[in-house]
Amino acid sequence: MLSRTADSLFWLARYMERAENVARLLDVGLRMASLSSDPKTDASEWHSTIAAAGCEETFYAQHKEPNAASVIAHLVRDRENPSSILSCLATVRQNARAVRTALTTDMWEGVNSTWIEARALDERNFSIEQIRPLLEWVKERSQRFGGAVANTMLRSDAYWFVRLGTFVERADNTARILDVKYNVLLPRTEPVGGMLDYYQWTAILRSVSALRAYHWIYRDRLQPWHVAELLILRPEMPRSLVSALGELVRYLDLLGDAYGSRGECHRLAGEMHAQLRYGRIERIFQEGLHEFLTEFIDSSLVLGTEIRRQYLT
Repeated sequence: MLSRTADSLFWLARYMERAENVARLLDVGLRMASLSSDPKTDASEWHSTIAAAGCEETFYAQHKEPNAASVIAHLVRDRENPSSILSCLATVRQNARAVRTALTTDMWEGVNSTWIEARALDERNFSIEQIRPLLEWVKERSQRFGGAVANTMLRSDAYWFVRLGTFVERADNTARILDVKYNVLLPRTEPVGGMLDYYQWTAILRSVSALRAYHWIYRDRLQPWHVAELLILRPEMPRSLVSALGELVRYLDLLGDAYGSRGECHRLAGEMHAQLRYGRIERIFQEGLHEFLTEFIDSSLVLGTEIRRQYLT
């Protein structure tokens, strides 16, 4: 396969996954902000959403203070922000057009109809009152695209590059969503383990559709270390870090065998997966959850660069 075709498939999948995950980050921010009556805490929660999305530089170049309206505008509709939802959907369609013959009919129609509907959105859809239905629409469209990929693509190198893009982005964004909790400053009068703390962890689980999964596995009230373990170390959780890295190792191995070459991306993915597979949540908390997540996000950025160097240039 031509490297430019592989590159378009990789980024097509990454940006579709990113659109969904930005929607999930905003959902966390909205839920957490609804729990706060303190303007200072509210601002810190919206700042944490911007920080977790990796958009601090572009946001503060345009806005003085983070609030619901400014964060929604920047992460949903700002065309100058390449990670905004509308920018992501535009990039998805651009890459899909470049590799139209490599896509199935269901994949192309899913991408194209999503873009057509996105262009028809108006001011009312971006209001604070109407943003939740829009975020649900984005998540539903991303899930529909994922279903088309899983059920209609041949299991060939084109499929492997799509899956690589999906899981690189998913691992990065799950870490960012989880890190939102540790970028939020609890009110000084609110103890760790208090009701606000409890509802914030609930918001995170709801944002990744994992609340029921949590109760199914742990059968206990919400505990921070259990939430972190579920989203980091539990392989049966499809959005966990270890699950995403396991899939990355799998598809990199298939590409390595097919093309007869391996590189730094294979070594790094294997190392990251081994650390998660044999990790213990007690050790992660002892060393610092925020520090662990920050290091993981940095490593995932390096992994994406190494994949591009090995196969996409």
